[in-house]
Amino acid sequence: MAGLKELRTRIGSIKSTQKITSAMKMVAAARLRRAQDALSRSQNYHDDLTVIAGRLYREMVLANRNGRANFIFSKILQEPVESKRYLLVVFSSDRGLCGSYNAYVLREAVRRIKELREQGKEVNVLSIGKKAGDALKHRIPDLKTEVLTNVAAKGADFAEAQEICERLLKSFSNNEFDVCEAIYTHFRSAISREVKIQRFLPYELDIENESFSNKVGDALYDYDASKQKLLGDVLLLLMNSVFFQDLLNAQASEHGARMTSMDNATRNADDMISKLTLKYNRLRQTAITTELIEIISGAEAL
Repeated sequence: MAGLKELRTRIGSIKSTQKITSAMKMVAAARLRRAQDALSRSQNYHDDLTVIAGRLYREMVLANRNGRANFIFSKILQEPVESKRYLLVVFSSDRGLCGSYNAYVLREAVRRIKELREQGKEVNVLSIGKKAGDALKHRIPDLKTEVLTNVAAKGADFAEAQEICERLLKSFSNNEFDVCEAIYTHFRSAISREVKIQRFLPYELDIENESFSNKVGDALYDYDASKQKLLGDVLLLLMNSVFFQDLLNAQASEHGARMTSMDNATRNADDMISKLTLKYNRLRQTAITTELIEIISGAEAL
């Protein structure tokens, strides 16, 4: 009977855990939907800003090449004279229970850090999320790592992303680093995501991109204000948008990974409950059969 009591306790414990994982799955699914909606809504804004900035930049570069003008470009768009100091912005989560999401980000971050160090670069890390930051401090103790926690704790917020982005731009303008790269998880679907490394500063705009052409059909774009001033204003908006897109992708990937992980945990709990219930019923049946045999044997002895 002790075995039966132990099995009942285990089954009850697993059922309690299953309720928790099921609830976490539903919460993650709701947050994933919100993150997907935000990502979808902001994508058009980001694409339009990229085209506007790219169109202006292309015109100004071509004008400089043809000797028709002498535009001076923001440091944000200038290739660094030397790229010895790197800042890696790593997007991870503050909490676990999201499958391999943090592990993949950490693996890519460690690989990139080792690659840069082998090239003789100085590397510092800004971790957006506790998990990657704590792991990097443990695995690479001599690495200067700063951790920002509770970022987008209630969902990605543009103002919050803008604040961090402006801090990075200020540090870049003060020559605290030469190159900034973002390591984040690009969201594809709830079960599909990819860790990417994107150069954030200086930002790259490909003037060969045909979508940056100044001509649409027979019409040409014209500007009332100075192109240099317009590009400077649009560029700041674009950098905020780039950082926000990375944050949204990371958030959606985290929620997708957590939803999938909790769904798997709930299914596994179902399997364990079924197996333990079957074992419990067999033990109970054996115990009942044994008791009946003892009663019958006792009756026959009388």
